Amino acid sequence: MKNRKDNLSDLLKVKNQTETSADLYFYGDIVSTFWDSWDDTDQYPEQIKSFLDEVKDKSLNIYINSPGGSVFAGQAIYNMLKRHKGYKTVYVDGLAASIASVIAMAGDKIIIPSNAQLMIHKPWLGTFGNANDLREQADVLDKIEEGILNVYQSKIKEGIDIETIKEMVNKETWLTGEEASKYFDVEVSDKVNIVASYKSDYLNKFTKIPKELKQIENKNEDEKEKLLIELDFI
Repeated sequence: MKNRKDNLSDLLKVKNQTETSADLYFYGDIVSTFWDSWDDTDQYPEQIKSFLDEVKDKSLNIYINSPGGSVFAGQAIYNMLKRHKGYKTVYVDGLAASIASVIAMAGDKIIIPSNAQLMIHKPWLGTFGNANDLREQADVLDKIEEGILNVYQSKIKEGIDIETIKEMVNKETWLTGEEASKYFDVEVSDKVNIVASYKSDYLNKFTKIPKELKQIENKNEDEKEKLLIELDFI
């Protein structure tokens, strides 16, 4: 039996294509493969490649409400979206955190409601081994961070120094749409009702989650259902 989130996923898929445009949703975790996905809303590179092959050069509306996930999978998805020839409009519907914030930067236009959240932080890797192994992994993480900073730099506003963004990455920084527009080339839209449409262990790893987001996470299912209706998702 499908849960509410599965039903939401099906409904979103129904609305996803016209003759000139297609919709793509990141409403779950970013994972490496199908076998790593725990929910229909999770996205992985192979699935995105199949989607892009199908829609060819159509313009894309990309909707994001994701806590992030696999950094390598997210980088692959970002690069695939950047290569896509159609015009890409990104909408941050609630949260673009961690590697999902990198995927958001693939848009030709990025629209963030004033009360939605963009979160940037240093990349993580789960690893084990001896001291030499761990030092090597630290070097790998530094290289990953360098690549992520290059992505952010491609979208920073004139007058903003990349060192400022690097400092924000080091601190795990949460930005509302209004705040993000001070640093990145994004368009701010009016406030919307934010729905936590994901259930992810990734959120538990973040150390500075805004209280507003925690309140959304703590809403009971009836309240979430009501907000989904207001957003015309059901």
